[in-house]
Amino acid sequence: MLSATDIAHVEATEVVDTASDGPMRRCVVTGKTGKRESFLRFVEAPDGTVVPDIEGKLPGRGLWLTVSRAALEQAVARNAFAKAAKKNLKASPELPAMVEKLLLRRAIESLSLAKRAGVIVAGFTKAKAAIERGGIGLMVEALDASRAERARLGGRDIPTVSVLSAEEMGAALGRENAVHVAVRDGAMAQRLRDDLMRLAAFRTASEDKGE
Repeated sequence: MLSATDIAHVEATEVVDTASDGPMRRCVVTGKTGKRESFLRFVEAPDGTVVPDIEGKLPGRGLWLTVSRAALEQAVARNAFAKAAKKNLKASPELPAMVEKLLLRRAIESLSLAKRAGVIVAGFTKAKAAIERGGIGLMVEALDASRAERARLGGRDIPTVSVLSAEEMGAALGRENAVHVAVRDGAMAQRLRDDLMRLAAFRTASEDKGE
């Protein structure tokens, strides 16, 4: 099962590395580089403040950071965004809470989108049957799910992510709670997995403090 500790924190100002598959990014805190999918993008707002660009679509030069609350807290405390941009930028102490809220919202929206697309099966019995039939590309388990039930579900070779509570999963699916969700293999499962793992990575205390 892919827990938060299994997620690689590939740290992430923009640099070009022609030896890789496209441009690489460099973390304003650690200086380490990696592919853009592994990082959080921030840009300068018109008022000179730093704002998160979770979707990666806002105009302006991107300032990149490893997906970690600890790294973001350091970036704010050390004025790292201003140093990287070489200009006076203001980063609010509320930025970590704002980013987590945005990552959570995106993860919930992705789960809701998967439901509307008809590629998920929710509930222990239905999820178990779907696993036995095959074609499941992702399991989403509630953080407060029973370990015994997880074990009984099987599907050990299926990527599994546990980062949302049963209540959060339920909100995405229009029900009070949801504990076990099977997602059919495909692009939707990959997007959902990416969004959930970014949230898990952000919520996990990073071992690399960038020092």
